[in-house]
Amino acid sequence: QNQVSREIAYAVRSLPWISVPTVALFFAEVRGYSKLYDNIEDSPYGWSGVFLSMLSFLFFTDMGIYWIHRGLHHKLFYKRFHKPHHLWKIATPFASHAFHPVDGFMQSLPYHVYPFLFPLHKVTYLGLYIFVNVWTISIHDGDYRVPRLLRHVINGSAHHTDHHLYFDYNYGQYFTLWDKIGGSYKSPTSFEGKGPHDYLRKLREK
Repeated sequence: QNQVSREIAYAVRSLPWISVPTVALFFAEVRGYSKLYDNIEDSPYGWSGVFLSMLSFLFFTDMGIYWIHRGLHHKLFYKRFHKPHHLWKIATPFASHAFHPVDGFMQSLPYHVYPFLFPLHKVTYLGLYIFVNVWTISIHDGDYRVPRLLRHVINGSAHHTDHHLYFDYNYGQYFTLWDKIGGSYKSPTSFEGKGPHDYLRKLREK
């Protein structure tokens, strides 16, 4: 009952606390303690380095988030930190930022670790950070459309819905690679005609 308003309220309460350590890391990154750079000429590989950094950022953060997310499902951490996000069995886009502050910050850490390890253009970093937030919203939006050829490669809304429903599967952020490596991949029920939308359709038909 009142799921959307509860998701919004939880996100609004959590975001200021998530933002405090996030802003501190951003200051360290832009004040010269990271490998962020301002100009393309500063890149060791020019424009090709910029495009390569986009891909490596996605794969690096996908790996990091997989293991952090999976760790947050351990019984030592789940109840205290990650369970609030799993209150929503069928999430809406407003659940995308409805995290316990520790949970939300921990799952953002790979984004901040990356520029301390690898060169990254500042504007590219900002663009990727916006993309990350849009993607996080999209995997909670209940729109399961993914090109058929990419269904078992891209970790979309259908995969993440099954994560909320079945708990032990599909921890990944963008790709299914680490779920397949880690043995936690589950083919989405919605792709097999057994998802939440299919269930509702059958109820209406009755």
